[in-house]
Amino acid sequence: MNNLFVQQDDSFRDNSFNLVGFSGGDDDDDGQAVKAEEYVDEEDEKAEMDLREQYEVDYDEEMINEDGKKVTLITKEGLDKLKEEAKYLKETKRKEVAARIKEAISYGDLSENSEYEEAKNEQAFVEGRILELDEKIKNAKLISGRKKVTKTVQLGTTVHLKNLTKGKDDLEVYTIVGSTEADPFAGNISNESPIGSALLDKEKGDKVKVVIPAGTVEYQIVKLD
Repeated sequence: MNNLFVQQDDSFRDNSFNLVGFSGGDDDDDGQAVKAEEYVDEEDEKAEMDLREQYEVDYDEEMINEDGKKVTLITKEGLDKLKEEAKYLKETKRKEVAARIKEAISYGDLSENSEYEEAKNEQAFVEGRILELDEKIKNAKLISGRKKVTKTVQLGTTVHLKNLTKGKDDLEVYTIVGSTEADPFAGNISNESPIGSALLDKEKGDKVKVVIPAGTVEYQIVKLD
């Protein structure tokens, strides 16, 4: 599973979850404070494990097709972009790289030929990207790109969230998309991300707890578009 918020969403990095400190008192009080902190830590770890099992494992199983390949959930527009990129790499970029390699070889000694090494590295990247695109296109499953009002959160749904952990008045707005089209800076988050998977099938008014690298965040769904 892709962990969206690790690589793409910096908006949650400022979340911090600190235990309330105990001031003053004797050694017994300090000992009780340590025990209380350990107890809370254990409860938080258990809650995180429960959430991961509920929102990650089960949903991953649904994203595998009959051939054991990962399904690419994508809109028609997104699929067209993948096909366009694959066509460009195969028909144009591949030829350009081949020409660079041929020219670099003409310079002679390949052992100290930086142009040749760069061209070969680029060729490896291009061929790898072509294989990746072909796999995604082959296993693509189209989803509707049209926004429509739904009773529950689904792919394509735009969700308005209130961050209960921060107590912010400003709502956070995200559209749930397939991992291929995810772009958190544009408000598009993957259905496979912690928050995306946690929101699926939830309704307006529901509260969800999401495990992210900074800790656990609780949201309430205010509106669905």
